[in-house]
Amino acid sequence: MSASTLLVTGGSGFLGGALLRKLAERGEYSLRTAIRRDSVALPASVLKFNVPDLTATADWQDALAGVDVVVHAAARVHVMDEQAGDPLAEFRLINVDGTLNLARQAVKAGVRRFIYISSVKVNGESTVAGRAFTADDPFAPTDPYGISKCEAEEALRQLSSSSPMEVVIVRPVLVYGPGVKANFLSMMRWLERGVPLPFGAIDNKRSLVGIDNLIDLIVTCFSHPAAANQTFFASDGDDVSTTELLRRIGHALNKPARLMPFPVPLMRLGARLVGKEALAQRLFGSLQVDISKNGRLLGWVPPMSLDQGLSATVRAYLESHKS
Repeated sequence: MSASTLLVTGGSGFLGGALLRKLAERGEYSLRTAIRRDSVALPASVLKFNVPDLTATADWQDALAGVDVVVHAAARVHVMDEQAGDPLAEFRLINVDGTLNLARQAVKAGVRRFIYISSVKVNGESTVAGRAFTADDPFAPTDPYGISKCEAEEALRQLSSSSPMEVVIVRPVLVYGPGVKANFLSMMRWLERGVPLPFGAIDNKRSLVGIDNLIDLIVTCFSHPAAANQTFFASDGDDVSTTELLRRIGHALNKPARLMPFPVPLMRLGARLVGKEALAQRLFGSLQVDISKNGRLLGWVPPMSLDQGLSATVRAYLESHKS
């Protein structure tokens, strides 16, 4: 029996690249990726297709020929210094129009299953501590990125209802792992340097997902019959406060976190005064997801614990730092 052929979009990204490397190690699939630049290092077994335009005009015909499963991880993601006059229109161009264009061509090419990497932001920005989002809760996106992801999900569901192609939607929370960037990388740097941080009394709850757990869930969705036309959250299943997360990262670094119990209301006020309310929400607010549906339908539980994921992330960080 020949190996299934998979197309992963966003092969130059954090998730897409990690997924391709993991699958190449397993050697069970014929792998393809669509990238916008050819400078990214990927296994030689991965067949690359250059798709410079991810909008509604992109031609996916060659990349999709003979493909069984598409994992659509490419997207216009958060832009820290947004310059677009109409950010929502820019997000829709890639995340809605581009996604639907790819999906329609996938239907024509006979693709069996389309796995869409969405976002927890479809459900909103925060939860009340102890009341986690479920995958079947109502949509409540608040920013252009979340709105565009929500609209893409709805368009894919409509397409699936009128075609033989099955759609699986995976909504990750904050993804970390070897090679992680942005705020997570900053936290590791602060802790490694022994910087005192005013985050010793934050009583929130945040869900996170290690890259290996996210990949394991995606792979499960390749062929599991119960995954067809379903939506799943991806997390480690171990929600922690920002304070506890910093302590656990410090433990993995073998450098105890130097955390001072500064009052959260004062820090929120300071963040508001300097226009950093979104950052304050990520640091001080709660955002939890319930992954029990994954276990009920797929028999899936995260294979790696939060502490194991943090240890792997820290090891890669330290090795990179030394080199």
